[in-house]
Amino acid sequence: MMKLGLVGERLSHSQSPQIHGEIMKQRGISGTYELLEFSKETFAEDFHALKNSDYRGVNVTIPYKESVIPLLDDISQQAKYIGAVNTVLFKDGKAKGFNTDYSGFISLLDQNHITVKGKEAVILGSGGAAKAVVKALLDLGIYDLTIVSRGKQNFHGNYTVSYEFFKEKRVKSDLLINCTPVGMYPNTNASPLPKECIHADVVIDTIYNPPKTLLLRYAEELGIKGINGSRMLEEQAAKAYDIWIENKSF
Repeated sequence: MMKLGLVGERLSHSQSPQIHGEIMKQRGISGTYELLEFSKETFAEDFHALKNSDYRGVNVTIPYKESVIPLLDDISQQAKYIGAVNTVLFKDGKAKGFNTDYSGFISLLDQNHITVKGKEAVILGSGGAAKAVVKALLDLGIYDLTIVSRGKQNFHGNYTVSYEFFKEKRVKSDLLINCTPVGMYPNTNASPLPKECIHADVVIDTIYNPPKTLLLRYAEELGIKGINGSRMLEEQAAKAYDIWIENKSF
């Protein structure tokens, strides 16, 4: 019996148990997948207890994709470069971190026949999901990146700009990608940008619940192609089993 789970702060919106249940069924795996809500105050202590339990591994989501890194015994080269971990393998009393959001996002692009080489993209957010998306875009040959964030920081050589600056400049891009949780269930009436500031050929929202966020509804009203994060979620979940079962590295 394989014991797995999702670590996060608030997980009532998560569809991961259903998705992982289907993956286990397809692969003939006997196991459980549980939602593990840890508070920020006790996260380190709770994670240490998890490492020494009978769990095979966990996925990690908001807001712990970065703060989990110091608690790990090892980290894959890709996750280290990205600076975020969303999958952890527990083995021999140690915890190793990986990032499957990277391949999940690339799969989302492939499924929707989106090429990024030579194009311009705007990324909303600077958390763990954004870091994986930025790395994927850079590897795929993106021409120009604008990263919009509430805090100033360096993203693989790309500096962030404020939301105020972005709204004032009305930046036009080929891709607008939301990597923030704004608009996620239950706060479905929120959008990271007002409708008048959406200027792109394609809008991607990495949120999957609800399937059509307010940002994507705005895009639809503007006649812009919109894509949610369901494919990214499904693919990153499937890749996690290559780590948990076959000990593959990414």
